[in-house]
Amino acid sequence: MHYYRYSNAEVSCWYKYLLFSYNIVFWGVLSDLTKVTGLHGLDPVVLVLVVGIVMFTLGFAGCVGALRENICLLKFFCGAIVFIFLLELAVAVLAFLFQDWVRDRVKEFFENNIKSYRDDIDLQNLIDSLQKINHCCGAQGPDDWDLNIYFNCSSESKSREKCGVPFSCCIPDPAQKVVNTQCGYDVRKKSKSQWDDQIFIKGCILALEAWLPRNIYIVAGVFIAISLLQIFGIFLARTLISDIEAVKAGNAF
Repeated sequence: MHYYRYSNAEVSCWYKYLLFSYNIVFWGVLSDLTKVTGLHGLDPVVLVLVVGIVMFTLGFAGCVGALRENICLLKFFCGAIVFIFLLELAVAVLAFLFQDWVRDRVKEFFENNIKSYRDDIDLQNLIDSLQKINHCCGAQGPDDWDLNIYFNCSSESKSREKCGVPFSCCIPDPAQKVVNTQCGYDVRKKSKSQWDDQIFIKGCILALEAWLPRNIYIVAGVFIAISLLQIFGIFLARTLISDIEAVKAGNAF
C-alpha cells in the first residue's frame, strides 16, 4: 500500500471530510443489517460474517482512502459502490419481470418464518408488526399457522395455543387499553364464517400486494433516495481522486 504526501497539498478538505462522513453513515446503515439474524433460511453466522466483511472493507477503503488520499483505496471504494448500485438496479428489474417467481419465494420465506415464530423474539416481533400494520394473518391466510407446532390443530399438539393464531392476527378492540395476548386462542376451532369477527382473514402476501400499488410513490421515493445517496458517494470519491491526481501531476513538474 502506498501513501502519497504532497508538500503543497491542494486536495479539497471539503470533499475529503465529506467522503469520510459519508462512510461513517454508510457503515452505520450496514451495521444495522446485522440485526436481521433470526430469519429462517439465512444462516445468522454467514449473514453476520458477509455483512461484517462488506462493512469493514468499504468502511476501511472509504475512510482511509479519504484521510490518507490513497487513490487505490478510493478507486476500490468507488467501484464497489457502483457495483452495489448496478446490482440493486438489476434486482429491481428482475423482480418486476419475474413477479410470479418473487411471489413464490416470498410465500416460501414467510411460511418458513411462521414455523420459527416462537424460536426467536426478534423474528416474533417482526411478524407481529407485519400482521398488525397490514391487518393480515399468515402468508395466505390464518390456516398457515398450522405450520407452527404451537398453533397446529393436530391431535398430537399439547400446546394451549393449539388451533389458534398469534394476538397480532386479532382485530383490535378500541375499548381495550391493554393488549389481549390470548385473543387468538382456539379461534380456528370455530367455523370459518365466524373468523372475520375476531381475526384478520386476509393473508399477508395479498395485503402486501394491495399495499404496493397504493404506496408506489413512497417505494419509488425510497429507491431514488438510496440511489442518490450512492451516486453522491461515487461523485465524492471521483472528485477526490481527480483532485489527488491533479496535485500529483502538478508536483511532478
